[in-house]
Amino acid sequence: MTTLLPFLAVIGLLTITPGMDTALILRTAAVGAPRRAWGVVAGIQGGTLAWGVLTSAGVTALFTASHVAYEVLRWAGAAYLVWMGVTMILASRRRAAPSPTTDANADGFGSGLRRGLLTNLLNPKMGAFYVALLPQFIPAGAAPLAYGVLLAGIHVLLGTAWSAILIVLANRLRATLQRPLARRILDRVTGTVIAAFGIRLAAGHH
Repeated sequence: MTTLLPFLAVIGLLTITPGMDTALILRTAAVGAPRRAWGVVAGIQGGTLAWGVLTSAGVTALFTASHVAYEVLRWAGAAYLVWMGVTMILASRRRAAPSPTTDANADGFGSGLRRGLLTNLLNPKMGAFYVALLPQFIPAGAAPLAYGVLLAGIHVLLGTAWSAILIVLANRLRATLQRPLARRILDRVTGTVIAAFGIRLAAGHH
């Protein structure tokens, strides 16, 4: 408990802090695609668990020590995020009133899963963050892999619970957010947030 409670406090605050994941989940749920929104959540949390396992196994420590590997993943992630953000912004300009039904049917759970997973795994700062964070909360004498996976699992549970709250909130506001003007604003804001994260990632240093 001496390590779990501080970890819960740190991860809890990070989870509820608005960011790219929050914007992506809210936008996806608000346009009337709940299955896709849950796919995004599953992808994001699957990526988080993968980073936790790799960190606990010591793999990401080697990765973050490699400047070339880090830079390749950083630029790939930045390009993906900028592309996704710009695509949303351009789509909001081309379409006056996107169809919620079309969105929900065309972009299901699998599409959301891929987007969430790529968004998470192509962010090398997640690996660097876990390398810096997890060892501080693994007690002396504990099995690093098992305890690290436990901590990552707790992070995933908290993230999933918070995502569920976001999806419920977006569903309650769906009627308002699906109006043409509100939808265009939502797409542009979300696209700008995601593209900005991509630019920030590209401008960052190892």
